[in-house]
Amino acid sequence: MRPKKTRWVKCLPGERCFHPLCKKPGVLEGVEVTIDEFEAIRLADLEEMTHARAAKLMKVSRPTFTRILSLAHKKVADGLVNIKAIRIEGGCCRIKTGRTK
Repeated sequence: MRPKKTRWVKCLPGERCFHPLCKKPGVLEGVEVTIDEFEAIRLADLEEMTHARAAKLMKVSRPTFTRILSLAHKKVADGLVNIKAIRIEGGCCRIKTGRTK
């Protein structure tokens, strides 16, 4: 398996863990959303960017961006439907600084 290409993100999320209040933290399962998956959700769903534009900003191919986003959606859905904590951490990312073209 070849190594993952570095994915560029605008910034790190302010809050890194979201959990339901209806379960005690000790018995709570969790899912891990990587920082690049979080960025893909931000760009596609919040900023409403096309996959092509978002992929360009993250410096990955459009099919790779679509795979990242699909996996992120599945993890978030698992956390919401199955009442799990959602942690944002890890991934192969670098923080983008300065202006973008």
